[in-house]
Amino acid sequence: MSVYLNNAATSWPKPPDVSKAMVEFLSRGGANLARGTSSARDMDTLNFVLDCRARLASLLGGYENGDPRYITFCSNVTEALNTVLRGFLRPGMRVITSSMEHNAVMRPLRTLEKEGAIQLVLLPSGLDGRLEPSALRDALSGNHFDLMVMSHASNVCGTVQPVEEAAALCRRVGLPLVLDTAQTVGVLPLDAASLGLAALCFTGHKGLMGPQGTGGIVWEPGFAAQVRPLVTGGTGSYSHLEYQPEELPDRFESGTPNLPGIAGLNAALAWLEATGLTTIEAKERGIGERLLEGLKKLEGVLLTGKRDMDGRLPVFSFNVQGLDNGILADWLSQAGFETRPGLHCAPSAHRSLGTFPQGSLRVSPGYFNVPQDIDVFLDTLGDAIHRLKGER
Repeated sequence: MSVYLNNAATSWPKPPDVSKAMVEFLSRGGANLARGTSSARDMDTLNFVLDCRARLASLLGGYENGDPRYITFCSNVTEALNTVLRGFLRPGMRVITSSMEHNAVMRPLRTLEKEGAIQLVLLPSGLDGRLEPSALRDALSGNHFDLMVMSHASNVCGTVQPVEEAAALCRRVGLPLVLDTAQTVGVLPLDAASLGLAALCFTGHKGLMGPQGTGGIVWEPGFAAQVRPLVTGGTGSYSHLEYQPEELPDRFESGTPNLPGIAGLNAALAWLEATGLTTIEAKERGIGERLLEGLKKLEGVLLTGKRDMDGRLPVFSFNVQGLDNGILADWLSQAGFETRPGLHCAPSAHRSLGTFPQGSLRVSPGYFNVPQDIDVFLDTLGDAIHRLKGER
């Protein structure tokens, strides 16, 4: 038996059409993007890349009525965030973020802070992992910042942040807001333009159900013009220029993109459109409620984050009194359950939740899990706790 419960790391399994599209591109397509003629293969590549941009713009609320030019492809959300942060921030700028951030945000900011390039202000979150809008309001009152960056939801405990309130506060003072949607894209509705985001950074391999090595940015055009490209070079366009093109998406897409990945991502987006976010969110919420209620009934389980499904994703972290979460995860792995122990690339979040330095055991079911998976897992977890404590 094998039950996958690590969807916060990457979704699995993928819809069947994802791998089919990737194989089809590599075996029958394979033409590079904008680096050929008008052959059928060249046009096929151009068409599916444009289709993928258009689908992303529609799904994520792209600017100017979902103009696909304002979608930049990256290899993952970490690259997307680095593109924004390192490309926008200048010496002397002040940045505000939350204590619940993943290292994809924290490491670039801490590095720039250590180098003396920026000043960083960290807003504390509660033990449930939530950033209170009042704390942000107080921080912005009478203080100047140049950028705010925050995660939409925690990869540790699943808490969804009040992004609508945060975005409204940032708009009120003209503060650009960058949103890390690694855990929410493809699961919760998102609209970058309606929120007034400067940039929405996403990954393709989690909720979007695409392959690893895909992700990107939804840009507000005016903000994008202020961001320096991290990588410059050939774009397949404007080849008479020896300087990077200013036009989007070319400005941020030098070199050959991950075309097999984009083909797979395009197929995944088609599956999402056919399935519907409402259906996905409802099913994952139901699975999450089943798991949450079961965890709360197990003796000795110390759950982090919110204790109901309002304002959270089905991402659950916990410890068991007297047990090492790594040893517990290994025992469960041998029983056929894939989870993730440790600090989850988010030490600051664990400090906020009171689980640093030991971390926690994370369990994150997804759309393709069924109720039986949860019931068997809970039974096995209860048995593991008793056995590892020497009670059986």
